[in-house]
Amino acid sequence: MEYSVYYIMGVSGSGKSTIGKMLADKLDCTFLDGDDFHSGTNISKMKSGSSLSNDDRSLWLSVLNKQATENLKKACVVIACSALKEEYRRILQKGISDRCHWIYLKGSYETIAMRINGRKEHFMPVNLLQSQFDILEEPSYGICINVQLSPSVIIKNILKELGS
Repeated sequence: MEYSVYYIMGVSGSGKSTIGKMLADKLDCTFLDGDDFHSGTNISKMKSGSSLSNDDRSLWLSVLNKQATENLKKACVVIACSALKEEYRRILQKGISDRCHWIYLKGSYETIAMRINGRKEHFMPVNLLQSQFDILEEPSYGICINVQLSPSVIIKNILKELGS
């Protein structure tokens, strides 16, 4: 059996982890949160209010690709990862592109800033949100979901789009 990877992408605060966990549960997949694979240096940099460079992200994205590739040997996998640029998505799907499904959680700056301000214990400060919107290259493929929908409706729509 050939398994699939479902990348849940969007800016910080768009609901990637929440939706990713719910989707993994519905599809009986492994769930990986991309934030768990950031280096201590990357986390410190973001906590201090500095944006990550392409070099900072490159190793992190390669680690996530390796995790996806390894997990696909035994199960489907859902990975929550910002994947804001097309070049980042190419790294994430290297060698497994035919098995990747992209789900983009789209929301306005105002909606997502409000969510980030309501979070506790997260390393991403709201002052970095604009930089994420600035570099975001919205994909022209995959599933695009409005983050203002409830999580259960988002999951229902994703499953419908996937044909599950």
